[in-house]
Amino acid sequence: MKYMLLVCGDDTVDASGMAPVEPWVEELSAERGVRLHGHRLRLPADAVTVRVRDGEVLRTDGPFAETKEYVAGYDILECATLEEAVEAAAKHPVASVGAMEVRAFWEDEDAEGQIRRLEAELTAAVRNHDVDRAMACYAPDAEVFSAADGVERRGVAALRKAAELRCSTAAGPVEREVLDLRVRVDESIAFGHALVRTRAALADGGKLDRTERVTTGYRLAGDRWRIVHEHTSVPCDTSAVTTNEEGRS
Repeated sequence: MKYMLLVCGDDTVDASGMAPVEPWVEELSAERGVRLHGHRLRLPADAVTVRVRDGEVLRTDGPFAETKEYVAGYDILECATLEEAVEAAAKHPVASVGAMEVRAFWEDEDAEGQIRRLEAELTAAVRNHDVDRAMACYAPDAEVFSAADGVERRGVAALRKAAELRCSTAAGPVEREVLDLRVRVDESIAFGHALVRTRAALADGGKLDRTERVTTGYRLAGDRWRIVHEHTSVPCDTSAVTTNEEGRS
């Protein structure tokens, strides 16, 4: 589950002796992989408070409320339990001079589940040669590199042209099997890694049977995930690489 740590400073406390934050960030980010991201915020004096009353926008320079404590920054953690998040908050240097408020994210529909359903939707579209359905899985500005022809395509128009060409070469359904899909989600961005096997009978009498490593970037637009980046690669036969006398390829 994701938790937000609200880092609360206190104007009445001398923080000059506070330990640096960097070691805490390093431990939770690089070493434990718990901290997803975070940032400092400018001081409350730089804030702008906005209210709407009777259709009129009321803007006030300054914070929502004048208090000695204020939100100085935030951190997003992914922890198995609330206790783990509290433990991480207690180790934050600001906890010794201010306060750390731990807030769980509201549980929406599982993002990873949505992405897996997106991949299933793309698989069904490819099988049925449904180009419109397949293109709906991609963002308008998607960038795709295909190892099959070594071409990078940008935008749905270019992807559509390539998809229509592929459909014209297949004599029947195209079987697309996604193997070992691993998804990592962070807010509105996600990455997936998988092996994708594609099989089909070709119009010229041949057969297609290709397995590729696919790295995919997803972006949440509104309430829907779409593919914004896709890069495919194929296994390399290292035995075919020649070397010179110094051992360089």
